[in-house]
Order: sequence, then C-alpha cells, then structure tokens
Amino acid sequence: MEELTSSHLLSLLLCSFLALSPIAFAAEVTDTLGKGQNVSDGETLVSAGGSFTLGFFSPGVAAKRYLGIWFTMSEDVVSWVANADRPLTDAFGVLVISGTGSLLLLDSSGQVVWSSNTTGTGVMTAHLLNSGNLVLSDGSGGAAMWQSFDHLSNTQLPGMKIGKNLWTGAEWRLTSWRSLNDPSPGNFHYTTNLEGVPQNVLLDGDKVIYRTGPWNGQWFSGVTEMATYSDMFAYQLTNTPSEVTYGYVAKPGAPLSHLLLTHDGVFRRLVWEPSSLAWKVFFQGPRDICDDYGKCGAFGMCNANAPSTSFCNCIKGFSPTSPVQWKMRGTSNGCHRNVMLDCGNGTSTTDGFVVMHGVKLPDTRNASADASITLEECSTKCLANCSCLGYAALDIRGGGVGTGCIIWKDDLMDLRYVDGGQTLYLRSAKSELAEVRHPAFPTGLIIGPSIASLVVVLFALWLFAVVRRRRRESRISVDNAQGGANGAGADTRSNPALTVQSVRAVGLPTIIEATGNFSEANIIGEGEYSVVYKGQLHDDTIVAVKRLKHYRLTNKGREHFSREVEMMSKLMHANLAKLLCYCQEADEWILVYEWMERQSLNLYIFGEENGFRFSLNWGQRLGIIRGIAVGVKFLHGEGFIHRDLKPGNILVSDTWHPKIADFATAKLFIDKQTNPTLVLTPGYVAPEYSSEGALTYKCDVYSFGVLLLEIVSGKRRTSIQTFLLHAWELWNQRKIRELLDPQVGEPRGEVLSGLARCIQIGLLCVQHLPEHRPSMPEVVAMLSGTSSQLPTPCKPTPNSGAVPGTQPGPRQTFLQWLFHSCGRDFASPRMVATV
Repeated sequence: MEELTSSHLLSLLLCSFLALSPIAFAAEVTDTLGKGQNVSDGETLVSAGGSFTLGFFSPGVAAKRYLGIWFTMSEDVVSWVANADRPLTDAFGVLVISGTGSLLLLDSSGQVVWSSNTTGTGVMTAHLLNSGNLVLSDGSGGAAMWQSFDHLSNTQLPGMKIGKNLWTGAEWRLTSWRSLNDPSPGNFHYTTNLEGVPQNVLLDGDKVIYRTGPWNGQWFSGVTEMATYSDMFAYQLTNTPSEVTYGYVAKPGAPLSHLLLTHDGVFRRLVWEPSSLAWKVFFQGPRDICDDYGKCGAFGMCNANAPSTSFCNCIKGFSPTSPVQWKMRGTSNGCHRNVMLDCGNGTSTTDGFVVMHGVKLPDTRNASADASITLEECSTKCLANCSCLGYAALDIRGGGVGTGCIIWKDDLMDLRYVDGGQTLYLRSAKSELAEVRHPAFPTGLIIGPSIASLVVVLFALWLFAVVRRRRRESRISVDNAQGGANGAGADTRSNPALTVQSVRAVGLPTIIEATGNFSEANIIGEGEYSVVYKGQLHDDTIVAVKRLKHYRLTNKGREHFSREVEMMSKLMHANLAKLLCYCQEADEWILVYEWMERQSLNLYIFGEENGFRFSLNWGQRLGIIRGIAVGVKFLHGEGFIHRDLKPGNILVSDTWHPKIADFATAKLFIDKQTNPTLVLTPGYVAPEYSSEGALTYKCDVYSFGVLLLEIVSGKRRTSIQTFLLHAWELWNQRKIRELLDPQVGEPRGEVLSGLARCIQIGLLCVQHLPEHRPSMPEVVAMLSGTSSQLPTPCKPTPNSGAVPGTQPGPRQTFLQWLFHSCGRDFASPRMVATV
C-alpha cells in the first residue's frame, strides 16, 4: 500500500478543513473538483446535464465502499469504479487532487487506495462530463492528462472504445464484475479482436465463447439487430495502422444507453425508456444456443429453429466427422468434406461455389481481407488459390452483392443461420454443385466466374506468358530429368501439377535484412544441405528462411535447390508448406517459406523439455495424422513421391494444422522407377528402397506408417531395434494403452478406439512387400471411416516390415490379399480394432 507523502498529508488536512467548513456544507452541486477541494463519502459530483453522478457507494455489503460513476436516474447501473479490487472498509474515504497532479482516493488513515498516477503543475481540475467521462486536466486547454473512459469496467458508454492502440500498445476491453455485488475483476472479457478481419469477441478467461462476426461496414454480420436501432446510434469501427477499435455514439435526441458485460458472461445493449423508468434490452449475446462458439464445429451450420437435428447440420458437400458423436448430440467435432477439391494450381479448375444466404460469417481470426477488389474479382482470386475454402463481401454499404473480399483458408468455424445475415460463397467440388433445396439453409449455385471475369483471366494469362518468356533466363533452370534414372520424361499436358505457378524472386538485401544478416540468434534449424532462420519481411510477415550451405553448392546441392523450387511452384495444398519466394544471387541460394509457429512435429512427440509432449493431446495427434495422410495422398495424386517423410519434415501451425515440408528429395513418379541416388533416413526407409533402390508410391506409405506409430507412441523408430515388432505384439495382445505415450494422458472412449484404429492402419502401412501395403487414398479412407472392421496386419520381422506372404492374385485387392495371407477372413473377430 502506498504511504502518504507530505503533499498527500497536506491535501488530506486541507480536505478535512473543507469538510468541516460551513462553506463546504453550503456548496451547491458541482461537476468539478479542483485543488484544495475534495469529495468525501456522502458528497457527489453531478454532470452538468444531470445524467451522471460520481460518489461513494456500496453494491452489496454496506461495510465495503467504492468510488464510482453511475447513471443519476438509475443508481444501480455503475459505469466506472476506481477501487474495484480494494474496497474501503468504512465511510471516511475522500477523493482529492494531490499537489503533484494526481487524483487520489484516500482511506481514513490517509493511505492511498487508488491513484490516477499522473503528474501536473498547472491548475489541476477533475471534470465530470455529461457523457459520464471523468477528465483530469491541467487547465492549459490541451489533451486530457487522464480520463475514466480509458479505464473500462464492465460498461461501455457512447464515446468509449474497445480494442487496441497499435502504436502505444494501450488496450481497452470490458471486464465483468466478479459477482452482482462485487466489482472486482471477473472471468469474462469483451473486446475487439485484431486477428484477421476485426470482430468483437466474448472471452471466458482466454477462451472465445461468443463472437459477433466480422464488421461489414454497417453492423457485425451476426448482430443484424444493429440495423433496427441505427437511427439512435452511429457505430464506429476503426481499422488503421495505428489502432483497431470499436465504439458508438448517440445521435441527437437518442435516449441514454450503455453496453453491459454481466458477471455471468452475457453481453447486453440496454436503452433507457423514460416512460417506464426502466432499461430495455435491445440486444443480448449469446442470444440462443447457436451463439455458443463452435456449437456445430468446423463446416457445421447451426439453426436455432431446428431442434429436431440438435440445431446442427453439415453444410452442403460435408458429412459429420463422427456420426456416432453426432447422433449423441456431440456436434462440436464438426464435419468433413465428402469430395476433394480440384485444385488446378490456379490455372484451371472444375470447382465452383455453393451460395449460402442469411448466415453469420465464419470466424475471421485466420481470414484475410482485400478492400480494393470487387466481389467478382474475389471469386476469381479464390479459385486461383488452392487454399481458399470460401469468400464473402467485406463491405455491404453500397448495396447489391457488396464490395471488397474476405477469404477463408482454414476451417469454416462457428457458422449459423441468422435473420438478415450475409451471403457466404463456399468452394465446392463439381460433383457437389447440383442445386439442392434445403429448407433450413437456402443455397444457390455459382459455377466459376462470369464471362467478364473469364476475359480478365485470359488476358492475365497472356500477359503472364509474355513476361515469363522475357524473364526465363533469370529464373531457376530446373532439371528436366525428373522422370527418373532412365531419363524418361513426363507428359506435362496430362498432369495439372506440372503447370508452374510463378514464385517471385527477391533480392539478397531483403533476405539479409529479414534475418539480421543471417544472425545465429535467428537460427531455428539445420539440416544436411541447409540452415533455417526465422525472419521478418518489410510487411512484418514472419517467415522461415532456408539457406543452402555454401559448401553444398555442388551440382547435387543445386539440384536439390532447383527441385524444391520446382516442386513448390507446382504444388499448393493446405497440408503442404507454402513457398513464398526465393533468392538466387551469387553464392546465396535461399528459399523463403511461410512461418509455422510451432515449428517441427519432432518437438511435440519426442521433446523431453517444457512439457511439449503433454501439450499435444490425443485428439490433436489424430488430427495431425489425418492431415499428413491427406497431404501425401495429394502428392501421389499429382504424380510425386516425397521420399523422406519423418517428424522433422512435418511442420505444425499454432492451431496444430500439419504441413509437409522439405521437398528437396521429392521425385516425379514414373512406373517401375528405380533411383540410384538413394535418400535414406534410418528407420523410415521401405525395405525395397534400401535394398534395391526401387522407388514407388508405397515407399511413402511405409514411411507414413512408421511416422504414425511414432506419433502415438512418443518413441523413435530407431530407439528400439524391434520397434515395429514390439508395436505389433502389443496391438495383437490388445494392450493398446501400453503402446501409447504415457506423457500425453489417459485416452478414453471414442478417442481410445480411434487410436487403436490408427495403430492398426500404421501396421498395415509397414508390410514388407509394397504390393501388400494400402495406397494413400485407401489410408485416408480408413482413417476417415468409422467402421470397426479393418484387415489384420501380418507380424513384422524384427528388423524390417511384415513377413512376406503369398503374392496377391491378379484380381485381388490389397484388402482381400491381407485377409487371406494372414489367415483371416471377412468374418474374423480379429478384424475388430480392439483396445
């Protein structure tokens, strides 16, 4: 507790004198406190218009006294509290201005309970404005030295703002009271979120429990009620390089109002009705079950008028991720896509858009916005980006379909139907584009861009071809012998992945500045051929900078570099690391990748420090396994083999989204291919590749199986000579829990069943002969399915994959062969994934 200084003591003595003075008792009601004056318990300041009062109050227990500001006609609505977490214990508190220019709240012993922490030498005064703002100034006519509007409690008044000043770092947010009678800070917060496209969010601690949807120029997309009282209030969303804030002002003649965050986590807009002398609720959030954040999970749509479906449906083209949980009203796991999108690498695609009317737009914390383009251009931009999952108008003020562009590249989360909501354009595969009537969620159809947009695209392609010809000599020369040892070329006309999408080149000075001249402090990883740095570009984008080691600038090293640029120029997918640009100047060969906040998967499955392994729970591990499988399936579908799948080459985002990296070793697949230049990471190499150099898609399948088993066990393949045999024996004895990483926690119920299924799939992937392993599409199907029936994997040998069995017949599928070669049939009870 701050001790009373000599200046404070002088102020207190003066205030005591004034309190006993007949002049003080006879003083009229005032809105101003000056030096040598005080407000003691029982006295007040009243704003000039009479709307607000400052004084001492007790919300519950009479023994606890607080200094605050409240509505004069409704004393129970307190808009600001000075000493919220340090109540006075008697009725002898006093508010004064110290000799150094601070507002001070002193208790009966003269100790400082609260201070404005300001310094001023002029004629200091505190003025209670009719807006409810208490302003401390020095009489110079300049800016206020301190104001209560910068120190929010649980109430937002007209003229207040929530959000953040990006220059000073100052933040403003509402914080709930701990209880109805305790104004100390509670668990709930309400503020403007700065990530992606601005929107207001309600937090329980650090967890989002409700959001308004993004600002569309007129209102928040999920709070369409704002249009009904826009004649009373003007809304202000500021999004500039200096600040991102939201506030509102009352229009002339508007009644008194405030926004209140209650102690139990409800946000309300309240308007005073003079005739009934009562507050009327104009809006409340969450308003119903569909406002609970993520109620229906990713790609799920909530309809408050559809209790027969537990209020949730998957949006068109999607199905429940877990039908069992969905049936039991566990909808938070959301939905997965039925048919993969046709990426087309931005040049040609059969994808289109399903139009979803009247919705609250999805969570925009990971979305991006462009205010400079039309909605039609936004459609073209989305189709040209393999990661784009949907788009919507950024601004609807001009009427029509709106202008500007919001693009989503991550899961569409927290969708709901809302009266008067916006239109969302969901990217969908061609087979999903047939128009279907849906009573709960009206949908229309857009197939590709309009004719005008098509003309623009064709012109852009022509211009790109001209520029590319002129710059051909300055771009990287890629080895055309990607087809394999035999030098066989691939028919690029039949492979859309071979249509190169331009990756821009940047100058070496840009890279030097981004990495602090390749500072050792910025090194985040090192491999055989390169060193990886964390960097920051001019636009503040955080990136990973991969620099080829100088002594590796051999023909082989240059080939690795060229191959990686070639690969990443052609392939774009949500589960592949994104190459942003490259640099090739003198002896510097550098690749610049998107930054993945959590870096390598290695840290989270093998890490022994900082609780990394514990931080990656079983649900997240299962999601990472599925994501890796989808990424490898995409690579194989485009004709490429990665050749070096391992935890160190899997990057994870801050939302645990996996992305496959390091394509320096990847090869374009030609049937019956062999490769004399082997890429051998011990433990992950398929037997046929290490012994014969035979390279097929099934080499990646084998590596994926090892990787899967490492993710669930927390053990390296090379840590135990009999790793695969040990895993099979525990699975065969139904001792699944003994195989799981003990540091992650005890899985239960459906999670445990999912892990057992994953382990069984992993063992199928490490069969000794490549023809006995599933393909990656089969792996993805097995991981996505919920059927309990899976083939029984054969027992591995101690040092390799599963024991070879009989060769599959000409018409036998992988699954049929496995059942019969291991002595099982389709009715065998051992086909059940046991726990």
